[in-house]
Amino acid sequence: MTRRVVVAMLVPVPWSPPGVEPAAWRAALAEDVVDLLARLAQAEAAIAATPADRALAEEIAWPGMRIYEIPRATVLPVLAAAAADGFDQAAVIAADAPDVPGMILGKLLRPLDGKAVAVAPGGPSGGLLGVATGLPAPDWLADHDLDTASAQQLRRTAPAPGEVTSTPQWRRLRGPADLATLDVALEGWDNTRALLGG
Repeated sequence: MTRRVVVAMLVPVPWSPPGVEPAAWRAALAEDVVDLLARLAQAEAAIAATPADRALAEEIAWPGMRIYEIPRATVLPVLAAAAADGFDQAAVIAADAPDVPGMILGKLLRPLDGKAVAVAPGGPSGGLLGVATGLPAPDWLADHDLDTASAQQLRRTAPAPGEVTSTPQWRRLRGPADLATLDVALEGWDNTRALLGG
């Protein structure tokens, strides 16, 4: 049986809606992502955080959930920690997409039987929602953060471009324009919804 882990990486959140305290906003986004991951049937859940974010990680983690402390908010340290924990596959997800459907995460993991790396673009604001790979990660995979990386960037170091496949995108809440795209009909994202007043 393949052991999979999906890791919510605490990423910088440079804005918050008017009247919402930035730290509370960031915590709500991350907690909603973690709550979704904790309910996934086909993978375990974990959180990755820099030392400065360790307290937030402990605040939003479910009982017994792994917390990987990483030196910087980039992908390779998370993948290395997951490999050291004995996982066969890992996905690293930005913790600022509170309403991401579980189906999007499933589609990120699915190609790993035939592809080395799968990436989910982060929507109109750019960057990536997540990166998934078999473990240990390929030695050609360059380290990067999820805010500035792209599928094209990952393909530059791959032995063949086809080793990196793109899966359906899902936007992250990286600015005011993204806020308008939240779908109130989607279940979940309760903490974010509460901060927005319902």
